[in-house]
Amino acid sequence: MSVNRRNLVVGSAAIAVGTLAPRVVRAQSATGPFKLEPLDYAYSAFAPYIDKKTMEIHHDLHHQTYVTNLNNAARDNAVLASMPLHDLLGWLGQLPESIRAIVRNNGGGHANHSMFWEIMGPGGGSPDGELLAAISRDFGAVEILQSRFNEAGLRLFGSGWVFVTIIGDGRLAIETRPNQDTPIMDGGRVLFGNDVWEHAYYLNYQNRRADYLKAWWNTVNWRAIANRYAAAKAGALTI
Repeated sequence: MSVNRRNLVVGSAAIAVGTLAPRVVRAQSATGPFKLEPLDYAYSAFAPYIDKKTMEIHHDLHHQTYVTNLNNAARDNAVLASMPLHDLLGWLGQLPESIRAIVRNNGGGHANHSMFWEIMGPGGGSPDGELLAAISRDFGAVEILQSRFNEAGLRLFGSGWVFVTIIGDGRLAIETRPNQDTPIMDGGRVLFGNDVWEHAYYLNYQNRRADYLKAWWNTVNWRAIANRYAAAKAGALTI
């Protein structure tokens, strides 16, 4: 769902525990309200664009660390276990100061990476239907979207993310965020995004972020993105 005050109040007492079908790759176990879901595909699914070792490190170590840090903090802060992740991020400014940085960095990292794995997949097809119509309306063509997206990711200094967000009545926009920040923190909705932290690409691309940004489009699952667009228009998109 979109992050607005009414939805935050309605959802604030729930616990976000996603239930997904059995998958190819097993994630590490976690104790607490936050969980790292396994991937829907093999670590090697995106070679040569993203190598197997990078996928293993990125998912099982980096993402797991965000989840572990959240669960460790939840032991002493009941509010972390009482609200869905998107509510925690949407109410970041109202959280106790003692946990605000933990949620910003690790909650943002958990949300961003959960989205990231979801919108990638082998054999991801091409945009069509309402999604293609929205891209054509707001960018002119898929190729223009990709070019502007890559340029934004290349301009981002240091570590962060480049996102396509959904604004207003379904219109699309490109924005970047530093570190593990997410548009959800400002009431935004994320259609998809790319991780431009060096841990996402350094083994293959070293300092060649531009090459990584270009190659990454070969990993995109447009069907998953179309599903997210439909969920956003229905008010059901969370992270």
